[in-house]
Amino acid sequence: MLFLFNMRSGKGMIRNRLGEILDIFVKSGFEVTAHPTQCYKDAEQITTKEAGRYDIIVCSGGDGTLDEVVTGMMRCEEKDRRPIGYIPAGSTNDFGNTLKINKKMEDAAWDVVQGTPFACDIGAFNNDFFVYIAAFGAFTDVSYETKQEVKNVLGHLAYMIEGMKRLPTLKSYQMTIRYEDREISGKFLYGMITNSDSVGGFKHIAGKDVKLNDGVFEVVLIKEPRKPMDIQSIITSILMRDLEHNERIITFKTNTLTVESENEIQWTLDGEFGGKHKKVEIINKKEAVQILVNEGKNLEKLEKRNEMDDRNEITKEIEGEIVTIADLLNAKLESEYAEKENSDGISEN
Repeated sequence: MLFLFNMRSGKGMIRNRLGEILDIFVKSGFEVTAHPTQCYKDAEQITTKEAGRYDIIVCSGGDGTLDEVVTGMMRCEEKDRRPIGYIPAGSTNDFGNTLKINKKMEDAAWDVVQGTPFACDIGAFNNDFFVYIAAFGAFTDVSYETKQEVKNVLGHLAYMIEGMKRLPTLKSYQMTIRYEDREISGKFLYGMITNSDSVGGFKHIAGKDVKLNDGVFEVVLIKEPRKPMDIQSIITSILMRDLEHNERIITFKTNTLTVESENEIQWTLDGEFGGKHKKVEIINKKEAVQILVNEGKNLEKLEKRNEMDDRNEITKEIEGEIVTIADLLNAKLESEYAEKENSDGISEN
């Protein structure tokens, strides 16, 4: 077993649990090579170079660490690809939540050694890869621009605070999206191509019928707000998990799409910087990588517990923070429209 771990993820939780995790692996009969990641893309490079020498690759860290390992595995020849075990230790852990991976690290380690391979879809993004999300637009840079030390202290609130700083520079992008035999053009505030039940800690944003091995992505595009009340409408739709009935939101499923913009825009892949691009081609690689999961769990019970946790989080913490952001966005839009009326006497109804 090759065990790659990020010492800084999620308040450095692994520091106090590393010995017990290694003990679980050894007791389960594995000869373990442990490697703490040293820098950005280290896990990717090690995986590509060394995967073929081991029976399984296990990683611990946030979604970014998992992204590096999966990307490294996708760059291997097929004969050298190995099952991947994941012990979540980040601030959000969207993909781990979707797979119902245990949040307690020691239990997640047992899930790895007792688990079975689950063939999971992977996204190809030009010459890169992503596990669960590729996104552009509003707030997508928050996850990788927020300092790790701040995320460790504040958790989800760190993303909200960093997001608020970006309100003055919030803008839409003129884009053309092509999929199957359809084409959509217009200005978009945000877009995501996802293969996950959890995005940014929120469950079911892309719908409840999300499968990780069906060969298709869930796509969500948020159009440019035309008037201040559009922002509140969009936020409400997100909170209510009801995107399909909002005229400012486009949703669909596809296995391949092309996104073009007039200028280069920044993308994020699994919460990490994905480069600046004018044109991207995104392809679903069906069941390309195997993730170790413990199918012996009572998943129905876990799903009920997680849904209750989601509702409690929204009621007690997240809803208030999002409404604050919505109020600030509305104030920004009202100011812009007031300036527009003063300059040319025209406003949108």
